[in-house]
Amino acid sequence: MLPPIDDDYSADNIQILEGLEAVRKRPAMYIGEVGIKGLHHLVWEVVDNAIDESLAGYCTSIEITIHEDNAITVKDNGRGIPTGIHQQEQKSALEIVMTVLHAGGKFDKNTYKISGGLHGVGVSCVNALSTYLEATIYREGKIFKQAYAKGVPLYPVQEVGTTDLRGTTIHFTPDSSIFTTTVYNLHTIINRLQELAYLNVGLHMTLTDLRERDEEGNPFQQIFYSTDGLREFVSYLDSTKESILPAPILVEGEKNNVVVQIAMTYNTGYCETVVSYVNNIHTTEGGMHVTGFKRALTRILKSYADKSDLLEKAKIEIVGDDFREGLTAVISVKVAEPQFEGQTKSKLGNTEVQGAVETCVSEVLHYYLEEHPKEAKLIIAKVIIAAQARQAARKAREMIQRKNVLIGHSLPGKLADCSENNPMLCELFLVEGDSAGGTAKMGRNRRFQAILPLKGKILNVEKAQLYKIYDNEQIRNMITALGVAMGTDGGDQAMNLEKLRYHKIVIMTDADVDGSHIRTLILTFFFRYMRDIIDKGHLYIASPPLYLVKRDKAEQYCWTEAEKEQSIAKFSAKDGKIDAVYIQRYKGLGEMNEIQLWDTTMDPTRRNLKQVNIASAVAAEHLFSMLMGDEVPPRKEFITRYAKYAKLDI
Repeated sequence: MLPPIDDDYSADNIQILEGLEAVRKRPAMYIGEVGIKGLHHLVWEVVDNAIDESLAGYCTSIEITIHEDNAITVKDNGRGIPTGIHQQEQKSALEIVMTVLHAGGKFDKNTYKISGGLHGVGVSCVNALSTYLEATIYREGKIFKQAYAKGVPLYPVQEVGTTDLRGTTIHFTPDSSIFTTTVYNLHTIINRLQELAYLNVGLHMTLTDLRERDEEGNPFQQIFYSTDGLREFVSYLDSTKESILPAPILVEGEKNNVVVQIAMTYNTGYCETVVSYVNNIHTTEGGMHVTGFKRALTRILKSYADKSDLLEKAKIEIVGDDFREGLTAVISVKVAEPQFEGQTKSKLGNTEVQGAVETCVSEVLHYYLEEHPKEAKLIIAKVIIAAQARQAARKAREMIQRKNVLIGHSLPGKLADCSENNPMLCELFLVEGDSAGGTAKMGRNRRFQAILPLKGKILNVEKAQLYKIYDNEQIRNMITALGVAMGTDGGDQAMNLEKLRYHKIVIMTDADVDGSHIRTLILTFFFRYMRDIIDKGHLYIASPPLYLVKRDKAEQYCWTEAEKEQSIAKFSAKDGKIDAVYIQRYKGLGEMNEIQLWDTTMDPTRRNLKQVNIASAVAAEHLFSMLMGDEVPPRKEFITRYAKYAKLDI
């Protein structure tokens, strides 16, 4: 039977959001999210507009400043946003660009043949999501200015002086009522500007952070500039690995009005690193340009290997994945009318781009292999080793599956599963050691929390071939418990997360050096072989307390040194007897009983979980390969540089 009609629902209930109200009402629809990624997206939108001026040939310098209150200023020396009166709207073009969605110069291909901003909502979204924004335009010998509060103009566009400069300066303060945090991460911005420098040869970018100052009071400042572009980019990505080619292969060409630039090399490692961009926008999910590159790479290398009889001698079958083991490549295309999936532009859909990339790569790679036979044989030898390892991995995987069938169940014996069947409600704790695992099993909520103890340190997958990874018992147990296969297993297909048995996976290790190492090993495994779990927000790190501070019956758990000192001061405030305060340092999870572990680390109402996310895939790739790879010098340099920040466990 239908419920009674709600008489209160009428035409008056239909709301029309005017101007930028829609952006403030549903910000995630326009910038992806309102967390740390969304906050930095505001910076990217403004910087990308300046980059578009550079692509058009009018901008050579961009200055980005992070102020002490986390306000941002972006200044470029481009043409400057037009300030004249728009005939249709009878308003200044500057005000229209800043306050009207889908308004901008990117729709006119005579103004911008190539651009990253295509939807006309970028800078207006920044305006809508800022408590205050001020635009200063240097154009035609004059200075124009207009300020806004939450997207609403505070006054008409004003002419405030004369100048010999040209360009646009945008100063904005993100709205703390919209974002979960308004504190910018310096390293996130550094990583992005470094990428942009590689992608835009000859463009000077300067980053100044007024929040960070040296002993003399000078603010942090870094300049970004590249003369060798993508070759330099690939060399940076591969700097922590042993390359098998003397120099990166460079692909440059233009087909069907698509400008293609690719740099690639091979190393002795076992991981594939392919980073792609469209009009300087990082396409994290790839797209047609990546598909075209992989198809050309596979076809040309396969053809060369067949002609040289190397595959026949090896007597082994080759698939697409084998040609990309140890590959590092950066793909950058410039497209006049790119079709992206959503405003955040994560995947390119233009089918014509696939053909353009495939043609350019085929021509250059065919010539390279013919002219460099020594390097060509090194690449094919690497491919054959990869194929042999893949076959060994398949046999190892099939053996695991047969064992599961014979045993009669598929879940690892040490797993204490939960009773809940809905994966969205289930949590899996990956716990360091049997002792802590036993405590966690006793302290957990059996309805929705599962426990998988991990014995010792798992295999470092950064330095291991696939069959050795399958042969590792701890990794096998994790894969089996999660219910999904590794992402690289089975070709280019992504992981089938529909089979994921737990939507919250929590790494829970001791708060000491060994615990940190184990956590890093687990993170390396997920980053390399279960990346989709991280990208979809399913991976977390538990935060057990470092201290328990007690006096008589009063007690307080502390997660930082500052909290410990505050607790000591509070408990000794009445009589000043610091010696009467008992302090326990938790180095291991096993030092807590099940009630303490539940209260501090596992209880959803009180715990503090850290969600694992990847702010910059390029920076993460470089960091993992440096810290966990074979090459010692880059790791030694990193340790020397950051040793002063280390917390020694003595």
